[in-house]
Amino acid sequence: MFCVSRDFHFCYGHRLASHPGRCRRLHGHNGLVRVTLFAGELNASGMVCDFTDLKAILGGWIEETLDHRILLDRDDPLRAVLQGAGESVVETDGPPTAERIALMIFRQAKSQGLPVRSVEFWETRKCRAIYSEDPFPRAPEETK
Repeated sequence: MFCVSRDFHFCYGHRLASHPGRCRRLHGHNGLVRVTLFAGELNASGMVCDFTDLKAILGGWIEETLDHRILLDRDDPLRAVLQGAGESVVETDGPPTAERIALMIFRQAKSQGLPVRSVEFWETRKCRAIYSEDPFPRAPEETK
């Protein structure tokens, strides 16, 4: 199995309206996304996917759809207010958590025909969510 990854950066704002802590307030992040593709065989160019193609296909979508946008749950009452003020709001199905952002990017990659294995999304340098349709391997102590 061959795997390749490419990183993308984007800035966004969001809030988790029902969160008990500070995340319930509107705030922003500089996100990092790592998209990993896989293939059992290499293409005619000897690649899983050309990095330039990956940038054009998925990087363009990230820039147009997520970069410098506000991500809000479609049921968040602030959504209508911000849209009414001319802000570009991306509606999510549920709170726009790191997990949901990873899933959103995974689904977009898959819909574009990319052989996506996983999407890792860092909301901050220390906090990351991963989405994959494959089960994660167990830690060695769990396999005994």
